[in-house]
Amino acid sequence: MPALLEVKDLKKYFKTGRGMLHAVDGISFTLEQGQTLGVVGESGCGKSTLGRTILHLLDATGGRILFEGEDITSPSRAELHVLRRKMQIIFQDPFSSLNPRMSVSAAIMEPLLIHSGLSRDDMQAETRKLMDTVGLAERYANAYPHELDGGRRQRIGIARALALNPRFIVCDEPVSALDVSIQAQVLNLLLDLQEERKLTYIFVTHDLSVVKYISNEIMVMYLGQMVEKAPSDELFENALHPYTKALLSAIPEPDIHCQQERILIHGEITSPINPAPGCRFMARCPYASEACAEPQILEEYAPNHFVSCCKCGELNK
Repeated sequence: MPALLEVKDLKKYFKTGRGMLHAVDGISFTLEQGQTLGVVGESGCGKSTLGRTILHLLDATGGRILFEGEDITSPSRAELHVLRRKMQIIFQDPFSSLNPRMSVSAAIMEPLLIHSGLSRDDMQAETRKLMDTVGLAERYANAYPHELDGGRRQRIGIARALALNPRFIVCDEPVSALDVSIQAQVLNLLLDLQEERKLTYIFVTHDLSVVKYISNEIMVMYLGQMVEKAPSDELFENALHPYTKALLSAIPEPDIHCQQERILIHGEITSPINPAPGCRFMARCPYASEACAEPQILEEYAPNHFVSCCKCGELNK
């Protein structure tokens, strides 16, 4: 049985006045049904662009995307209409992603109006059911986004994503704009929905504590490229790439008596516009050598643990 999603050498470039910006540059992975792939990295590394390109909110520059074993890299308008029922997104900002002129019930019902073919009464019943599923009280049905807090607005976004009963959802930093207590509620809701509906997620975030909690596997991105990918527990216990180690060292430690050894990254960030073929972390890596100027190959150093670093074997002996 093929994986639910396969991404092969996916590229997304943007034309600028100074050249081509390599936002996503040669990403490959597979994702099984019911699993969550966490995608982490600093701002601007291409995490959100990767998710939006997979969903065809952006057109890919190169590579292939396979969903349920079928090539969906260049779908027709009719094929894309069908895919919208199977692939959805939860946006980062729960305020700007909602139409301020639409009530809660109207916003949740909108996907049903476009795709379902249900009667008005059935759509209203389904909307009430979706509100109950995501924890929105019925009294908010006629409220507007500006009248609600961030947590409730994000629940509207989750309900909209669930409306067409999709199989795959890109969660684009869905809790980063929320208070910590609300973050936990939304994360637990996403996990419960995944178990009930056998959903498959790509979970985009810059918060490593969050991604460990929700993900089966974690991909670390740096300037458009994958530098490391491993099962969640394996990555936290045995990070191999210097960039991943630096990210993990920045996670706050709740024990005030624990002395953290932070790995500080120095140097200038390499420009993503027409980058050189070598390692893009080279200018900031304390272990860089001449070999790092050559194209890096993603290698499997442990079962299902892939790293793109020519120095990795020497550093982790």
